[in-house]
This record gives sequence, structure tokens and C-alpha cells, in this order.
Amino acid sequence: MAPGMDRERLLEAIALTRAEYQLIVQRLGRHPNEVELGMFGALWSEHCGYKHSKVLLRRLPSQAPWVAVGRGEENAGVVRVGQGWCAALKVESHNHPSAIEPYQGAATGVGGIVRDILAMGARPLAILDSLRFGPLSHPRNRYLFAGVVGGIGGYGNCLGIPTVGGELYFEEAYSHNPLVNALCMGILPEERLVRARAQGEGNTLMLVGAGTGRDGIHGASGLASRTDPTGRFEELRPAVQVGDPFLEKLLVEACLDLAWNHPQWMVGIQDLGAAGLTAACVEAAARGGAGVEVDIARVPRREEGMTPYEVMLSESQERMLIIVRQGYEEQVGRLFQRWEIPWAIIGKVTGDGLIRVKDGPYEVACLPISILTDPPIYEGAGDMPPEVAAARAMDMASLPSPEDPAATLLALLASPNICSRRWVYQQYDQSVLNNTVVEAGADAAVLRIKGTPLALAIATDGNGRYCYLDPQVGGAMAVAEAARNVICLGARPLAITDGLNFGSPERPHVYWHMEGVIDGMAQACRALGIPVVSGNVSLYNETGGQAVYPTPVVGLMGLIEDVYRIPRPGSAKPGDEVYLLGPGPALPPQSLGGSELLAVMGLAPRGRPQLDLQLEDRVQKAALAAMKEGIVRTAHDCSEGGLAVALAELCLREGLGLEAPPLDLGPYPHASLFGEAPSRILLVTPPGAGDKLKALAQACGAPITYLGRLGGSALRLGPIALPLGSMAQAYEGAIERALQAPR
Repeated sequence: MAPGMDRERLLEAIALTRAEYQLIVQRLGRHPNEVELGMFGALWSEHCGYKHSKVLLRRLPSQAPWVAVGRGEENAGVVRVGQGWCAALKVESHNHPSAIEPYQGAATGVGGIVRDILAMGARPLAILDSLRFGPLSHPRNRYLFAGVVGGIGGYGNCLGIPTVGGELYFEEAYSHNPLVNALCMGILPEERLVRARAQGEGNTLMLVGAGTGRDGIHGASGLASRTDPTGRFEELRPAVQVGDPFLEKLLVEACLDLAWNHPQWMVGIQDLGAAGLTAACVEAAARGGAGVEVDIARVPRREEGMTPYEVMLSESQERMLIIVRQGYEEQVGRLFQRWEIPWAIIGKVTGDGLIRVKDGPYEVACLPISILTDPPIYEGAGDMPPEVAAARAMDMASLPSPEDPAATLLALLASPNICSRRWVYQQYDQSVLNNTVVEAGADAAVLRIKGTPLALAIATDGNGRYCYLDPQVGGAMAVAEAARNVICLGARPLAITDGLNFGSPERPHVYWHMEGVIDGMAQACRALGIPVVSGNVSLYNETGGQAVYPTPVVGLMGLIEDVYRIPRPGSAKPGDEVYLLGPGPALPPQSLGGSELLAVMGLAPRGRPQLDLQLEDRVQKAALAAMKEGIVRTAHDCSEGGLAVALAELCLREGLGLEAPPLDLGPYPHASLFGEAPSRILLVTPPGAGDKLKALAQACGAPITYLGRLGGSALRLGPIALPLGSMAQAYEGAIERALQAPR
């Protein structure tokens, strides 16, 4: 320990326990100095070390014949999509920074996830965001919401990467802890796949990009690894990074120039994100089975008087570490100079398995890579909280039926969790790069791979209320709904990246939720044959002992083999027929468990959601079979708000009404109209295609129901008769009206 150092103060800053400090001393055989302890704090943090989740994450399936780089191997997952192309996929959270500084927190979340994709040698193709906030009736939630959306749009638009989709929820559980998850997808020729590995003794470490400053210090080890970030705004504000999207744009092009045109010049590329230079050097060396020597005196800085501790732990943005093949330093330097990117040689690869940090002639840290990358792993014990048991036990059959189903539908269309997200996605450039085929607002976004008929569909999904009531079912439903959403655009589900957001894992009920969600996701992935190739875990999302809902964000990518034959939104014509593939329309009251109807009625989540994974698989296979036959003009997933909301959204999107024949809504018509039973997809077919569709559904073992014909200017469904204009008035502008509420 450095002389005069306040050990307790530093342990608190880096969120290490005394027991963990003693373990470090035991493994090292000595006390670490201040720089070394800071490095341990970063790499043994929850954010980098996954101490409470690694055991559970091993339960997720990650392998498939098309997987080129699986979960945990590199900065992002990579899958083969055909014709010599691969796609890279990753989601990352920036929850705590966004709670402190919403614009920069969200903006640098976008910048960081883009660099994760770039580190694989992939060109970033699209960004999606998954957002959770408290109700907009509260001024602070409005401030956070507007700041986060502004940060995502501001960074992505300047960077020149389209933001094409995502999801948005407002719940009281997120009032103090907003969730901001950013996803990026990129493409690369398979032969240009890059690994983030430091290999080859004597090869050079080159730091490229922005100068190093004091922003972001303790971002991973403190801010993202403790509870209640909002209680100390000014204290924690320096832990939030500050971004420069214009520099990142140049950095993207320069790194792709190197990776695609001069791969023989370098060994690997590593992003500098959480834990900065420490994590970049150590993780690259660990993957390569090597050691590294770093001279921080050579690191370009934008602030005077920075200590070795600050340089090694800074999380300044727009920086990459290039492992340059010995003898090619001059060529690589000229390449970055041509792109006007600052660069500096800061060290070399060694063969001793150590990271040696020097400050000129002085050695300020020397640690074994193997110890830094081996944090203690904790396996918790979980218990169902009593309030969840009570909520699950409530009798849904006794729920009063709404007196006016039409008015209820309008209230659901205007609810913040269902209404149009146009205010959000209109702030994003969705068409830059000219790859976007289907933009935000559909079930999934679609991006073409130029020069081929291939395209990729991408969607994010997750429902915290379902997971709160039944974590296993909720986790499985997040996977199933994401798969249905890409299927609605004619894509075969290919791979998942997940963002798992929970409170403190040290509390039994949070661990119970976390374990259940991951188990449910694993069951769904196996049942549907979809590997998890990358992801992120964000813990300690709680304030004053109140955790956010357990919130898995499932980013799912699907493959379209012929982009010219997809069931596109807006393709329906008058006279087309609408079918419900899957259960229904008559549903039991249990289908209202965790539904948006309860929220509109002012009730807390109750009941227990249900999911039959075998039925889900049959429904998805039937939908894809019908689309392959070319008999589906357009499709829409049935989820929040139930059948009535799904049909209303379909009618509004297509600009056509629906005349439904008399339907058997069973003894619980409110459940049949607004129940959220999963495994249901609306299919629109040309007149006369119904018999073929029914035969395909029957062959797959999937139920199917005729719902009516499109036409006219009103939705007529059982007791509901509403003109399109009334539904549009409720659905459009609801977010704008909430933001304009009196302050």
C-alpha cells in the first residue's frame, strides 16, 4: 500500500469489499500499491468481472453451426449470414451514467457499443435503444427522458449510423433508476474478422483516438457497481464520460481501413471502454495468453498533472488499442495520420504473463494478468418476495370487466407503454448509409446487405412486469416476443444479445428474479434454437432499497434471404383477409396477468403470465412457412394490450378499417379483447389465400382463426366500433402531450 494512502477511502471509491482486498493480498503475496488496487477495483468490479452473474450466464446456450464468435469470447458476438458475410451483435447498458448526466450518459453508451462492434472489424450498420423511465408526470423523469433521447440521437446522427428501432416503457419502478440499453449491429466479410488479442512477443501497443482526460474515472468500479447513484449527483458527475461523435466517425473509418485493407499490419483491435486502458490491455493480453508492458508517460493527455492512477483508469471516449505487428508501426501510424486520428506507441506485448505499467523510467505497477482476470465468483441464494407471492395468488377471474370496451381500447392506445413512439424515432436519422429497408415503428427494423439479396431484421424486447410476477416465464417471453417480431418481417431468428438489468444481487429476492429470468431465457433459446452470442449485465439498479423491475432486454437478429419478398408494413389492400395465428380469440382471465389493462385500470401488477414454448415454436414455424409461400402481405405481433390493440395498430398502420364477423369471445370478453396471451401473430393475406394458410398452420400444429376483411375506415370487433380517426387521435401524440404537462 502506498505511504499515506487512505485505504478505506479508496476501497469505497472502487467498490471492493475488505474480504476482496484480503483475497488480493493473499494471491499477490503482498499489499498492492494505489495504482494496482485501482486496477483490481476496475477489473474485479461487478461491471467488468460479472461476479454475481457469471455462474448463471453459463446456463444460456451460445453455440450453433452459424456462430463464428460466441458469448464472452470477444467484444461482440459474430454469426455467419451467408455469401461470405458475417454480422456482429452486442448490447450494452449505460444506466447509472444516464441517471447522473442523461445526455452524455446515453451518448457515450452509443459510442461505446459502436466501438465494441468496430473491434470485431465490422462496419456498424444500425443502432437500437431499449429505454425505461418513471412516469412522465414527474418533472425529473421528463428531464431524464428528453436528455437520453437527445443524447442517443445527437451521437448517432453525428456519427452517421442510423438508429432504427428499440423499445420504450414507463413504470414507477424506474423513477430513480432509468434503464438505457444501446444495441449495435454491424457487418463484415468473414475473412476480415478481427480478434481483440495481444499476441506475439515484441509486437507493439498503439493507442489511437482521443486524448486521455479525467472523465469516467471509477465509472466501472464505482458508478456501475453500487446502488443509489442519484443521491450524489455532483460527486459522481466526473464518473460520466464525455463524447465526441465526429472524432469517433473518423476513428470508425480509420479502423475499418486498417482491418479491411491492411490486415497484415496488425494482430488485433481492442476498444477502450469500461476501466479504460487497464481493461483494454489486460483483456487483450488474457485472450492472447501474453503479457504487456505499458508506458503511461507516452499516453497523449488533454489534462495537465494526471497521475498514473488516473491515466490507467480514465474512461475517456473515442479510443482504441491497436496491437501492431512488429515492423509495421510506421505504416499504421501513417494510416491514422491520414485520417487525422492522433496515435501513440505506448508499449509492447511480452511473454511473461504480467502487465507492467511504467511512468517513464519508473515502474508503477506490476501484476499477473491471471489474477486480474480472475475475480471471486459469488453464487447467491434466492427467495420469492412475499409481495410477489401475494400478487401471483390474486384471482384474475374476479377482475371487473370494463363497462365500455371501446373507451378502454382508446385508453390503452393512449397509454405510455403502447402509444406511438414517433416523437422518439423522428429525432433519429434512420436512413443514413442507405441500408434501411424498414424503419422504426414496425415490429422490427430491416437492414439490407448491399450487393446481395440478404437482409437482417433486428428487434429488442422485454417486459419487466412479466418478470416481476414470474421471472422464468417473463424471461422466456422476452425471447419469444423478440423472435416473433423479426418473424413478422419474414426473418429466421439467428442470434440473441441480451442486456440483463437488476437490482443488488446480494439481496435474496433480486437474486431469485435474476436466476429465474436467465433460466427462462435459456429454456426459450433451446426450444426455439436461438443462441445467445453476446450481452451485458447491469446490477445495483436500485435506490433506497427499491430495485427496478427485473428487466431482460433481448436484442434478436434474424436473417432474410430475399429482401425483395418480405411482408412489408403498409402493403395491405382493401379486401385482404386478417387471420390470428395462435391461441384465441377466446382467452381465460389468466391472460390478463401483468397486462397493460391492469395499469390503465390503476392496478398494480398481479396474476401470472403463461407461455407454452412448444406452441410458440409451432406458431413461429407456421408464420415463416406462410411467408415463404408468398401468401402473407404483412404481419403484426400481438402483445401488449392484447388482440384489440394489435388490430387497432394494424389498421392504423395500413390505413384501413376491419370488419370482423361475430367472434366467440368466451365468458371473459375483456380478457379476450385485452388479454396478453403470447404466441399470437396477425397475418394479412390476399383474398382467396385463406385455405392454403389454414393448411400450412394445420401442418405445423398451430391454431388459426379468421378475423375479418380490411376495408372502410373503422375497426369493428365484437362490442368495439371505432373510426380510425378516433384511434389515431388517442395513439398519436400521447408522449408529446405528457411532455407538455404543467411543470
